[in-house]
Amino acid sequence: MSAGIVGYARNLEDGTVEVLACGEEPAVLEFIQWLWIGPSAAKVSAVKIQPVEFESDAWPRGFTTF
Repeated sequence: MSAGIVGYARNLEDGTVEVLACGEEPAVLEFIQWLWIGPSAAKVSAVKIQPVEFESDAWPRGFTTF
């Protein structure tokens, strides 16, 4: 996973995974590329991106999975 990314990944009831990734643009773009691969146990069939904008002081602390 890319260094410098904060946010979360969570499994949804329909079997998809929702990810919020906050960071500098180059790190986020690298992270998006990694999402197409995913962890070793994942089967990635699609990655949909929906940009959201908010101030960096509102970003989550660290990266959490749940």
